[in-house]
Amino acid sequence: MELKIDRDSDVDSWKEVILIYNSALKQIGIKLEILNDEFQHVHRYNPIEHIKSRIKTSESIVKKLKKHGYESTIQNMIEHVNDIAGIRVICSFTSDIYRIADMIRNQSDIKVIAVKDYIITPKTSGYKSYHMLVSVPVFLSDRIIDTKVEIQIRTVAMDFWASLEHKIHYKFEGNAPAYIKNELIDCARMVSDLDAKMLRLNEEVLGLSVETEY
Repeated sequence: MELKIDRDSDVDSWKEVILIYNSALKQIGIKLEILNDEFQHVHRYNPIEHIKSRIKTSESIVKKLKKHGYESTIQNMIEHVNDIAGIRVICSFTSDIYRIADMIRNQSDIKVIAVKDYIITPKTSGYKSYHMLVSVPVFLSDRIIDTKVEIQIRTVAMDFWASLEHKIHYKFEGNAPAYIKNELIDCARMVSDLDAKMLRLNEEVLGLSVETEY
């Protein structure tokens, strides 16, 4: 499966596409690191544990285009595949998720296109995460290209669960046995309970720290 190159497009080669999307990921990544450093400076606390980024493979892009009935061209890929460039932000507590989302939203050169809150409304599988589709300008020597990046923000526990669910999905090609799906849903509940307990414990510790200062 290969992508067909459309020479009339603004982006007319796979290498150039990769360059642009990688540049967009770098920009978002640097912004997040700066915001994390600033938060540490002001509040003596880092909301971000770590950041992962990836570019979707050409095989995955073609599969997604075919699934939605589009021809496998570079232009269709840019217009109809929103998660070619993906960045995952892992944090400690659920409260950090919305704090980080607000910091991203407040960046003047980042445009938020869409938001999906799978924390308030989890998927039926039990999946939880906060998704933002954003656009960031990539400055080339001769033009500026607004480039889409999908940002996923989740806790360490949510990420652990999602990694296992991803492996199971591909192992069974989306048709895992019912008992495994049920076990995953049970695990998702445990993850949710753990996140809630850890958040409460952290708030108690912070409260005690404030009282100790007086």
